[in-house]
Amino acid sequence: MRTLITGGTRGIGAATAHRLAADGHDLVLGYLSDEAAAAATRDKVRALGVSCEIVAADITTDAGIAALFEAAGPITGVVNNAGATYRYAPLVDTPADEIRRTYDVNLVGPTLVARAAVSALAEGGVIVNISSGAATLGSPGEYVHYAAAKAGIDALTKGLGLEVASRGIRVVAVAPGLTETDLHAATGDPGRIERMAPQIPLGRSSSPDEVAEAVAWLMSDKASYVTATTLRVTGGR
Repeated sequence: MRTLITGGTRGIGAATAHRLAADGHDLVLGYLSDEAAAAATRDKVRALGVSCEIVAADITTDAGIAALFEAAGPITGVVNNAGATYRYAPLVDTPADEIRRTYDVNLVGPTLVARAAVSALAEGGVIVNISSGAATLGSPGEYVHYAAAKAGIDALTKGLGLEVASRGIRVVAVAPGLTETDLHAATGDPGRIERMAPQIPLGRSSSPDEVAEAVAWLMSDKASYVTATTLRVTGGR
């Protein structure tokens, strides 16, 4: 097994890399700019006894996507994880260029990655898209545009999953809820997890490892009859 993970060197992506490595996946990890984090994740993955390469690539560009798939070579799976949000604010207070960038990173880029993956995967291949619980909640007052982009990922998963089922390729998605990553601090709200956790029916946030477990299951033969659907990992929210 050889799997490409976009945004694979931090947060949920890095946790997924570790989890898939434990299942014996050789890995190619895409990252945007944090070379130190990428190298650290690569070294930890290699210590688990599998091969791992890192590739600096911007999935919002054709050249970046081409570089990822060229480096990956023959693959059996893709985790379409790269994404970002930039601030918490009502839509009316969010600059237009930031909205466009959010769609590029969270919907346009992943759609193009999925398109390339269909050509790269043979029968039995799996694409796991990383959506968000925000896709169905709408995230009013925080990032409506991000939620809308992730709703697009759910639609992509459904439509593409049906489109390529006859080719023996499965397309599924995982929608994490409130998860302990550095996203919250990076968008200017480091206390968000503690503030939001009481709203979760299970009473807490998730760890990236819990999301990674869902990804690993969907990529495994245990989920061989699962396609064109999104699995919510949101603590009941």
